[in-house]
Amino acid sequence: MFYLCTSIFIPNLVEKETIYILAIESSCDDTSAAVLRNDKVISNVVSTQKIHEEYGGVVPELASRAHQQNIVPVVHQALLRANIDKKQLSAIAFTRGPGLMGSLLVGTSFAKSLALGLDIPLIDVNHMQAHILAHFIAEEKNTKPEFPFLAMTISGGHTQIVRVNDFFDMEILGETLDDAVGEAFDKSAKILGLPYPGGPLVDKFAQLGNPKKFPFPKPKVDGLNFSFSGLKTSILYFIQRETKTNPNFKEENLNDICASIQYTIINILMDKLKKAVKETGIRRVAIGGGVSANSGIRSALKNAEKKYGWSTYIPKFEYCTDNAAMIGIVGYHKYKQKAFASQDITAKARYIIQ
Repeated sequence: MFYLCTSIFIPNLVEKETIYILAIESSCDDTSAAVLRNDKVISNVVSTQKIHEEYGGVVPELASRAHQQNIVPVVHQALLRANIDKKQLSAIAFTRGPGLMGSLLVGTSFAKSLALGLDIPLIDVNHMQAHILAHFIAEEKNTKPEFPFLAMTISGGHTQIVRVNDFFDMEILGETLDDAVGEAFDKSAKILGLPYPGGPLVDKFAQLGNPKKFPFPKPKVDGLNFSFSGLKTSILYFIQRETKTNPNFKEENLNDICASIQYTIINILMDKLKKAVKETGIRRVAIGGGVSANSGIRSALKNAEKKYGWSTYIPKFEYCTDNAAMIGIVGYHKYKQKAFASQDITAKARYIIQ
Protein backbone atom coordinates (compact mmCIF):
# COMPACT_ATOMS: atom_id res chain seq x y z
CA MET A 1 0.00 0.00 0.00
CA PHE A 2 1.16 3.56 -0.64
CA TYR A 3 -0.42 5.18 2.44
CA LEU A 4 2.24 7.37 3.97
CA CYS A 5 2.53 7.58 7.74
CA THR A 6 3.73 11.20 7.57
CA SER A 7 0.59 12.43 5.83
CA ILE A 8 -2.67 13.48 7.44
CA PHE A 9 -5.77 12.49 5.45
CA ILE A 10 -8.80 14.72 5.87
CA PRO A 11 -12.00 13.34 4.33
CA ASN A 12 -13.61 16.49 2.90
CA LEU A 13 -12.31 16.87 -0.65
CA VAL A 14 -11.44 20.14 -2.32
CA GLU A 15 -13.81 20.77 -5.22
CA LYS A 16 -14.33 23.46 -7.85
CA GLU A 17 -11.00 25.06 -7.01
CA THR A 18 -8.10 25.97 -9.26
CA ILE A 19 -5.11 24.25 -7.71
CA TYR A 20 -1.56 25.27 -8.60
CA ILE A 21 1.09 22.75 -7.61
CA LEU A 22 4.82 23.46 -7.83
CA ALA A 23 6.56 20.10 -8.03
CA ILE A 24 10.25 19.37 -7.43
CA GLU A 25 12.12 16.21 -8.43
CA SER A 26 15.74 15.57 -7.40
CA SER A 27 16.03 11.85 -6.75
CA CYS A 28 19.09 11.15 -8.90
CA ASP A 29 20.94 13.29 -11.45
CA ASP A 30 18.12 15.33 -13.03
CA THR A 31 16.93 18.52 -11.36
CA SER A 32 13.35 19.19 -12.40
CA ALA A 33 10.53 21.57 -11.50
CA ALA A 34 7.02 21.69 -12.90
CA VAL A 35 3.84 23.67 -12.39
CA LEU A 36 0.46 22.01 -12.69
CA ARG A 37 -2.93 23.70 -12.85
CA ASN A 38 -5.12 20.96 -11.44
CA ASP A 39 -4.14 17.84 -13.44
CA LYS A 40 -2.71 19.72 -16.43
CA VAL A 41 1.00 20.46 -16.82
CA ILE A 42 1.67 24.09 -17.71
CA SER A 43 5.46 23.90 -17.37
CA ASN A 44 7.98 21.10 -16.90
CA VAL A 45 11.67 22.03 -16.76
CA VAL A 46 14.45 19.42 -16.53
CA SER A 47 18.16 20.12 -16.10
CA THR A 48 20.27 17.06 -16.90
CA GLN A 49 23.71 16.74 -15.34
CA LYS A 50 26.34 15.97 -18.01
CA ILE A 51 29.30 15.62 -15.65
CA HIS A 52 28.56 11.96 -14.89
CA GLU A 53 29.33 10.96 -18.48
CA GLU A 54 33.03 11.36 -17.65
CA TYR A 55 32.77 8.69 -14.94
CA GLY A 56 30.54 6.15 -16.69
CA GLY A 57 27.80 6.48 -14.07
CA VAL A 58 26.24 8.78 -11.50
CA VAL A 59 28.62 10.04 -8.80
CA PRO A 60 26.36 10.81 -5.79
CA GLU A 61 28.44 13.65 -4.34
CA LEU A 62 28.71 15.42 -7.70
CA ALA A 63 24.98 14.92 -8.26
CA SER A 64 24.00 16.60 -4.99
CA ARG A 65 26.32 19.53 -5.66
CA ALA A 66 24.86 20.00 -9.14
CA HIS A 67 21.33 19.95 -7.67
CA GLN A 68 22.32 22.80 -5.35
CA GLN A 69 23.47 24.82 -8.35
CA ASN A 70 20.47 23.99 -10.52
CA ILE A 71 17.44 24.01 -8.27
CA VAL A 72 16.89 27.78 -7.99
CA PRO A 73 17.16 28.52 -11.74
CA VAL A 74 15.07 25.45 -12.62
CA VAL A 75 12.26 26.47 -10.26
CA HIS A 76 12.48 30.05 -11.53
CA GLN A 77 12.13 28.84 -15.13
CA ALA A 78 9.18 26.60 -14.26
CA LEU A 79 7.30 29.54 -12.71
CA LEU A 80 8.29 31.83 -15.60
CA ARG A 81 7.09 29.42 -18.28
CA ALA A 82 3.87 28.79 -16.36
CA ASN A 83 3.36 32.57 -16.24
CA ILE A 84 2.36 32.60 -12.59
CA ASP A 85 3.71 34.21 -9.45
CA LYS A 86 4.84 32.01 -6.58
CA LYS A 87 2.17 33.65 -4.42
CA GLN A 88 -0.46 31.90 -6.58
CA LEU A 89 0.82 28.45 -5.63
CA SER A 90 -1.50 26.20 -3.64
CA ALA A 91 1.18 23.75 -2.45
CA ILE A 92 4.70 22.45 -2.98
CA ALA A 93 5.12 18.77 -3.88
CA PHE A 94 8.54 17.09 -3.75
CA THR A 95 10.19 13.71 -4.13
CA ARG A 96 10.82 12.28 -0.69
CA GLY A 97 12.33 9.03 -2.03
CA PRO A 98 13.53 6.59 -3.09
CA GLY A 99 16.79 7.86 -4.56
CA LEU A 100 20.26 9.15 -3.71
CA MET A 101 20.17 10.65 -0.23
CA GLY A 102 22.29 13.69 -1.06
CA SER A 103 20.18 14.51 -4.09
CA LEU A 104 16.92 13.99 -2.19
CA LEU A 105 18.08 16.27 0.62
CA VAL A 106 18.53 19.18 -1.77
CA GLY A 107 14.98 18.92 -3.14
CA THR A 108 13.45 18.18 0.26
CA SER A 109 15.17 21.11 1.98
CA PHE A 110 14.27 23.54 -0.79
CA ALA A 111 10.62 22.43 -0.88
CA LYS A 112 10.27 22.69 2.90
CA SER A 113 11.83 26.15 2.98
CA LEU A 114 9.71 27.49 0.12
CA ALA A 115 6.49 26.06 1.54
CA LEU A 116 7.31 27.55 4.93
CA GLY A 117 8.14 30.93 3.43
CA LEU A 118 4.94 31.02 1.38
CA ASP A 119 2.87 29.53 4.22
CA ILE A 120 1.37 26.87 1.95
CA PRO A 121 1.03 23.08 2.33
CA LEU A 122 3.90 20.68 1.74
CA ILE A 123 3.25 17.36 -0.04
CA ASP A 124 5.70 14.44 -0.05
CA VAL A 125 5.68 12.03 -3.00
CA ASN A 126 6.99 8.51 -3.55
CA HIS A 127 9.05 8.59 -6.76
CA MET A 128 7.91 5.17 -8.00
CA GLN A 129 4.28 5.97 -7.27
CA ALA A 130 4.73 9.06 -9.43
CA HIS A 131 5.98 7.01 -12.38
CA ILE A 132 2.74 5.06 -12.24
CA LEU A 133 0.41 8.01 -11.76
CA ALA A 134 2.05 9.95 -14.62
CA HIS A 135 -0.63 8.26 -16.73
CA PHE A 136 -3.20 10.54 -15.09
CA ILE A 137 -1.68 13.79 -16.34
CA ALA A 138 -4.32 15.50 -18.50
CA GLU A 139 -3.19 15.37 -22.13
CA GLU A 140 -5.02 15.55 -25.43
CA LYS A 141 -5.76 12.08 -26.84
CA ASN A 142 -4.50 10.52 -23.61
CA THR A 143 -6.62 7.67 -22.27
CA LYS A 144 -6.23 7.19 -18.53
CA PRO A 145 -6.30 3.63 -17.18
CA GLU A 146 -9.28 2.52 -15.14
CA PHE A 147 -8.76 0.94 -11.73
CA PRO A 148 -7.64 -1.70 -11.08
CA PHE A 149 -4.73 -2.01 -13.50
CA LEU A 150 -1.27 -3.54 -13.56
CA ALA A 151 1.77 -1.28 -13.74
CA MET A 152 5.28 -2.39 -14.60
CA THR A 153 7.81 0.15 -13.30
CA ILE A 154 11.12 -0.20 -15.10
CA SER A 155 14.03 2.12 -14.35
CA GLY A 156 17.70 2.25 -13.45
CA GLY A 157 16.98 1.38 -9.85
CA HIS A 158 13.67 -0.50 -9.91
CA THR A 159 11.82 -3.30 -11.67
CA GLN A 160 8.37 -4.00 -10.25
CA ILE A 161 4.94 -5.26 -11.17
CA VAL A 162 2.34 -3.38 -9.16
CA ARG A 163 -1.40 -3.89 -8.81
CA VAL A 164 -2.95 -0.42 -8.74
CA ASN A 165 -6.37 -0.45 -7.07
CA ASP A 166 -6.64 3.32 -6.61
CA PHE A 167 -4.44 6.40 -6.52
CA PHE A 168 -3.15 5.53 -3.06
CA ASP A 169 -3.83 1.81 -2.90
CA MET A 170 -1.05 -0.15 -4.60
CA GLU A 171 0.42 -3.59 -4.01
CA ILE A 172 3.74 -4.90 -5.32
CA LEU A 173 3.20 -8.31 -6.89
CA GLY A 174 6.79 -8.84 -7.98
CA GLU A 175 10.12 -7.04 -8.00
CA THR A 176 13.77 -7.56 -8.82
CA LEU A 177 15.77 -9.70 -6.43
CA ASP A 178 19.03 -8.03 -7.38
CA ASP A 179 19.69 -5.60 -10.24
CA ALA A 180 17.13 -3.43 -12.01
CA VAL A 181 16.46 -3.65 -15.71
CA GLY A 182 17.91 -0.19 -16.36
CA GLU A 183 21.17 -1.25 -14.75
CA ALA A 184 21.21 -4.38 -16.94
CA PHE A 185 20.98 -2.19 -20.04
CA ASP A 186 23.64 0.27 -18.82
CA LYS A 187 26.09 -2.39 -17.62
CA SER A 188 25.70 -4.31 -20.89
CA ALA A 189 26.46 -1.10 -22.76
CA LYS A 190 29.57 -0.57 -20.61
CA ILE A 191 30.76 -4.10 -21.41
CA LEU A 192 30.40 -3.19 -25.09
CA GLY A 193 32.45 -0.02 -24.61
CA LEU A 194 29.51 2.36 -25.10
CA PRO A 195 29.45 5.68 -23.20
CA TYR A 196 27.12 6.44 -20.29
CA PRO A 197 24.14 6.44 -20.30
CA GLY A 198 24.33 3.32 -22.45
CA GLY A 199 20.74 2.07 -22.32
CA PRO A 200 19.44 4.39 -25.06
CA LEU A 201 22.44 3.44 -27.25
CA VAL A 202 21.68 -0.27 -26.88
CA ASP A 203 18.14 0.52 -28.03
CA LYS A 204 19.45 2.56 -30.97
CA PHE A 205 21.82 -0.14 -32.25
CA ALA A 206 19.32 -2.91 -31.51
CA GLN A 207 16.98 -1.51 -34.13
CA LEU A 208 19.62 -2.26 -36.77
CA GLY A 209 20.49 -5.81 -35.69
CA ASN A 210 19.23 -9.39 -35.62
CA PRO A 211 17.63 -10.05 -32.20
CA LYS A 212 18.08 -13.82 -32.50
CA LYS A 213 21.72 -13.83 -33.58
CA PHE A 214 23.19 -14.46 -30.12
CA PRO A 215 20.89 -16.28 -27.65
CA PHE A 216 21.36 -15.41 -23.97
CA PRO A 217 19.91 -17.47 -21.09
CA LYS A 218 16.85 -16.23 -19.23
CA PRO A 219 16.99 -16.52 -15.42
CA LYS A 220 14.60 -18.89 -13.71
CA VAL A 221 12.92 -16.94 -10.93
CA ASP A 222 9.79 -18.06 -9.11
CA GLY A 223 6.59 -16.05 -9.12
CA LEU A 224 6.53 -12.55 -10.50
CA ASN A 225 9.99 -11.56 -9.29
CA PHE A 226 12.91 -10.67 -11.55
CA SER A 227 16.67 -11.18 -11.61
CA PHE A 228 19.17 -9.59 -13.99
CA SER A 229 22.55 -10.20 -12.33
CA GLY A 230 23.00 -13.59 -14.02
CA LEU A 231 22.16 -12.15 -17.42
CA LYS A 232 24.81 -9.43 -17.00
CA THR A 233 27.38 -12.07 -16.09
CA SER A 234 26.53 -14.23 -19.11
CA ILE A 235 26.86 -11.21 -21.41
CA LEU A 236 30.27 -10.37 -19.90
CA TYR A 237 31.58 -13.94 -20.30
CA PHE A 238 30.20 -14.12 -23.85
CA ILE A 239 32.01 -10.93 -24.89
CA GLN A 240 35.26 -12.00 -23.18
CA ARG A 241 35.15 -15.40 -24.89
CA GLU A 242 34.44 -14.05 -28.37
CA THR A 243 37.00 -11.24 -28.22
CA LYS A 244 39.75 -13.75 -27.39
CA THR A 245 39.39 -15.27 -30.84
CA ASN A 246 38.43 -12.03 -32.60
CA PRO A 247 39.59 -8.75 -31.00
CA ASN A 248 37.20 -6.83 -33.29
CA PHE A 249 34.18 -8.95 -32.40
CA LYS A 250 32.31 -6.17 -30.55
CA GLU A 251 32.76 -3.61 -33.29
CA GLU A 252 31.90 -6.03 -36.10
CA ASN A 253 28.75 -7.36 -34.39
CA LEU A 254 27.58 -4.40 -32.30
CA ASN A 255 24.08 -4.14 -33.81
CA ASP A 256 23.39 -7.88 -33.47
CA ILE A 257 24.76 -8.02 -29.91
CA CYS A 258 22.59 -5.07 -28.81
CA ALA A 259 19.55 -6.54 -30.56
CA SER A 260 20.09 -9.91 -28.86
CA ILE A 261 20.54 -8.34 -25.41
CA GLN A 262 17.43 -6.19 -25.81
CA TYR A 263 15.40 -9.13 -27.15
CA THR A 264 16.32 -11.23 -24.09
CA ILE A 265 15.51 -8.47 -21.60
CA ILE A 266 12.16 -7.73 -23.26
CA ASN A 267 11.23 -11.42 -23.18
CA ILE A 268 12.02 -11.58 -19.46
CA LEU A 269 9.77 -8.58 -18.78
CA MET A 270 6.92 -9.74 -21.01
CA ASP A 271 6.92 -13.29 -19.63
CA LYS A 272 6.38 -11.95 -16.12
CA LEU A 273 3.78 -9.46 -17.29
CA LYS A 274 1.79 -12.18 -19.06
CA LYS A 275 1.98 -14.28 -15.90
CA ALA A 276 0.69 -11.35 -13.83
CA VAL A 277 -2.26 -10.83 -16.18
CA LYS A 278 -3.11 -14.53 -16.01
CA GLU A 279 -2.91 -14.66 -12.22
CA THR A 280 -4.89 -11.48 -11.52
CA GLY A 281 -7.28 -11.48 -14.46
CA ILE A 282 -6.53 -7.76 -14.93
CA ARG A 283 -6.03 -6.96 -18.62
CA ARG A 284 -5.24 -3.26 -18.26
CA VAL A 285 -1.46 -2.86 -18.32
CA ALA A 286 0.66 0.29 -17.98
CA ILE A 287 4.41 0.90 -17.93
CA GLY A 288 6.42 3.67 -16.31
CA GLY A 289 9.98 4.67 -15.49
CA GLY A 290 12.99 5.59 -17.58
CA VAL A 291 13.27 2.26 -19.39
CA SER A 292 9.68 2.63 -20.65
CA ALA A 293 11.19 4.98 -23.24
CA ASN A 294 12.83 1.92 -24.85
CA SER A 295 11.38 1.42 -28.34
CA GLY A 296 11.51 -2.37 -28.13
CA ILE A 297 9.56 -2.52 -24.88
CA ARG A 298 6.94 -0.07 -26.16
CA SER A 299 6.54 -2.13 -29.32
CA ALA A 300 6.29 -5.40 -27.38
CA LEU A 301 3.51 -3.96 -25.20
CA LYS A 302 1.53 -2.75 -28.20
CA ASN A 303 1.93 -6.16 -29.86
CA ALA A 304 0.65 -7.82 -26.68
CA GLU A 305 -2.38 -5.54 -26.80
CA LYS A 306 -3.24 -6.85 -30.27
CA LYS A 307 -2.35 -10.47 -29.54
CA TYR A 308 -3.93 -10.89 -26.09
CA GLY A 309 -6.61 -8.21 -26.10
CA TRP A 310 -5.02 -6.13 -23.37
CA SER A 311 -5.61 -2.43 -22.89
CA THR A 312 -2.13 -0.91 -22.71
CA TYR A 313 -0.96 2.49 -21.51
CA ILE A 314 2.41 3.95 -22.50
CA PRO A 315 3.53 7.35 -21.18
CA LYS A 316 4.79 10.18 -23.35
CA PHE A 317 8.57 10.19 -23.65
CA GLU A 318 8.87 13.34 -21.53
CA TYR A 319 7.12 11.58 -18.63
CA CYS A 320 9.22 8.40 -18.81
CA THR A 321 12.51 9.68 -17.42
CA ASP A 322 12.69 11.50 -14.09
CA ASN A 323 10.63 14.70 -14.25
CA ALA A 324 8.67 16.91 -11.90
CA ALA A 325 5.38 16.72 -13.80
CA MET A 326 4.79 13.20 -12.48
CA ILE A 327 5.54 14.44 -8.95
CA GLY A 328 3.01 17.21 -9.52
CA ILE A 329 0.15 14.90 -10.54
CA VAL A 330 0.57 12.94 -7.31
CA GLY A 331 0.71 16.24 -5.45
CA TYR A 332 -2.54 17.32 -7.07
CA HIS A 333 -4.43 14.19 -6.01
CA LYS A 334 -3.00 14.31 -2.49
CA TYR A 335 -3.92 17.99 -2.26
CA LYS A 336 -7.54 17.15 -3.06
CA GLN A 337 -7.49 14.81 -0.07
CA LYS A 338 -5.54 17.36 2.00
CA ALA A 339 -2.84 14.75 2.58
CA PHE A 340 -0.17 17.21 3.66
CA ALA A 341 3.24 16.59 5.21
CA SER A 342 4.66 18.30 8.27
CA GLN A 343 7.84 20.40 8.32
CA ASP A 344 9.74 17.73 10.24
CA ILE A 345 9.55 15.27 7.34
CA THR A 346 12.86 13.84 6.10
CA ALA A 347 14.09 12.31 2.84
CA LYS A 348 14.24 8.51 2.54
CA ALA A 349 16.78 6.87 0.23
CA ARG A 350 14.83 3.62 0.52
CA TYR A 351 11.12 4.26 0.37
CA ILE A 352 9.41 0.92 0.87
CA ILE A 353 5.88 0.43 -0.39
CA GLN A 354 3.71 -0.97 2.37
